[in-house]
Amino acid sequence: MKTCTELQTISVSYREICEGAEPWLPLGNFMNDFFGNYPDRKLELLQDPIHEPAEPTEDEHRWAVFCVASVEYLCQKYELPVPAWVAELAYAPLPEPWYHSKMAFKPAVQERLKRETPSSFTRYNIYCGSRVFANKYELAAELRQRQSA
Repeated sequence: MKTCTELQTISVSYREICEGAEPWLPLGNFMNDFFGNYPDRKLELLQDPIHEPAEPTEDEHRWAVFCVASVEYLCQKYELPVPAWVAELAYAPLPEPWYHSKMAFKPAVQERLKRETPSSFTRYNIYCGSRVFANKYELAAELRQRQSA
């Protein structure tokens, strides 16, 4: 478990997923630190490698690859250097497409996810849409700017 002073890094988030947390709770805490609490420490929040269990379940491995794709995506979006650990062979693209969204079993939803998912995810065979890491702080600023225009 993370201490009150520990950053909610992507590594901490993945560890918590492996410990049984519903994935979007630790990932949401990570996003709060990345976008809101410590926006000046973005690289630090991505730097520590994740550690898969010795024999990960299919779900644990999928989430590991998702975390790798997330780091690539966030580094690209915020012009940060991609940490070297991301290139490890263990994090190759998933053998089967993973559609991660409500109603993803529907072909129409899968087609939408294929169109909208950033390439940082699709190259790993993950389809999660374009809003998976929507920054509520940036969205609020854009909305305020549009309203004042």
